[in-house]
Amino acid sequence: MVNTLERNYLDFTPENGMGMDKIICGDCSTVLKTFPDSCVDFIVTSPPYGDNREKTYSGIPIDEYVEWFLPISYELKRVLKSEGSFILNIKERAVDGERQTYVLELILAMKKQGWLWTEEYIWYKKNCYPGKWPNRFRDAWERCLHFTKQKNFKMFQDSVMVPMGNWTGKRLANLSDTDKIRDESKVGSGFGKNISNWLSRKYAYPTNVLHLATECSNRGHSASFPLALPTWFIKLFSQEDDLVLDPFMGSGTSAIACLNLKRHYIGIEHAENYCRLAETSVGEWKVKNNGDGKRLV
Repeated sequence: MVNTLERNYLDFTPENGMGMDKIICGDCSTVLKTFPDSCVDFIVTSPPYGDNREKTYSGIPIDEYVEWFLPISYELKRVLKSEGSFILNIKERAVDGERQTYVLELILAMKKQGWLWTEEYIWYKKNCYPGKWPNRFRDAWERCLHFTKQKNFKMFQDSVMVPMGNWTGKRLANLSDTDKIRDESKVGSGFGKNISNWLSRKYAYPTNVLHLATECSNRGHSASFPLALPTWFIKLFSQEDDLVLDPFMGSGTSAIACLNLKRHYIGIEHAENYCRLAETSVGEWKVKNNGDGKRLV
């Protein structure tokens, strides 16, 4: 039985707006089955990690993780539109001095399920906690795995461009003759560059490494990711008024990102206290930004 804060999710029909901009309190493996096929534009989430945070989430045993997640990823693939993307923020943990392999195993299992593992982004944590271990250093990064249903998918690269930086002043000041033409690789790899193409440009495309701080004010949630993380991916893989799904909504960070970017959202969270926390976050956003909960123009 599913306990929901919004009881009408069974009538979820994004075509007429029903079921959108809501937090559903329930198990996503059950709730997702009530959604129609191909109704979501983009999915971004961070599920419970293997055996982690057992006091707040019932930790998933590492040797059962893939088996636990595959029914969920099956439903996510079904509800995602053909040109949509799925970003999975996850990191395998170390146990008894050895890094575990359940994330790698999950990637391979999802490929067999029909997903394309299109890219891997790295979230570099600029303010990760210090620590000392006998055979490794502190974790400073997490995976953000990019899965799609097909090779042609929506991606809006211009939305996440970054300033060129101060290096251009010196690098482009005095161009050589080879800088002004396509300079082919000397090793015959087929790669080449034309530096002069960047003379008038103020912005460049970013790398696949995101330098973001961890969330410091987690409002009672032990595993909040920073607002900047879902924000960056929502900008990259969706447009205004698209529907974004977070099946492990937690404290509501993805919902707030959607509100800021004028996207619709639907979140699922099995812990009722986190559902209430997410609803509170959304309510506070509405009061702060408009008062009546309508989208800002």
